[in-house]
Amino acid sequence: MAINVKLMKRPERDVSYLRASLKGMAITFRHLVAPKWTMQYPEQKSTDDYTISQRWRGTHRMLTDEQGRAKCVACGLCPQICPANCIKLVPGEDEEGHRYPLIYEIDEFRCVFCGYCQEVCPEEAIHVGVHYENSEYQRGRFVYDLERLCAQTHPVSTLWDPSDPRGE
Repeated sequence: MAINVKLMKRPERDVSYLRASLKGMAITFRHLVAPKWTMQYPEQKSTDDYTISQRWRGTHRMLTDEQGRAKCVACGLCPQICPANCIKLVPGEDEEGHRYPLIYEIDEFRCVFCGYCQEVCPEEAIHVGVHYENSEYQRGRFVYDLERLCAQTHPVSTLWDPSDPRGE
């Protein structure tokens, strides 16, 4: 595929930036006089004009199997790929040789919500969800252990939609 390059000539005379400044001021003035709208947040969480995107990356969630156990096989890829180093994983193994996490914790304060843990998981066990209301009174409550991750019921985020490759 060829790359098209457009060559721009430099202005040969002195250029006044007055026109560009006036253009910017006009845009600012247009926003000043435009009608404003306010969403009454706790009562009204979305409107027809404003809804949260399905690609929003919020609080984590661990998916479970039919027996209610975490789908995680403790492969160790998510703590390795995490740029914030916020995932703590201690693997264990039962008598049949099946791996499972003994300890799985995510520190939500350190997390940058990049979604790499969801992307790299071979079992599609860990997901970032579309939940954004996660306020707590103690700092320790922001460390989500395996039990709390499995108890989350909010919908999961779709980081990439194959039907929309440009992400619009």
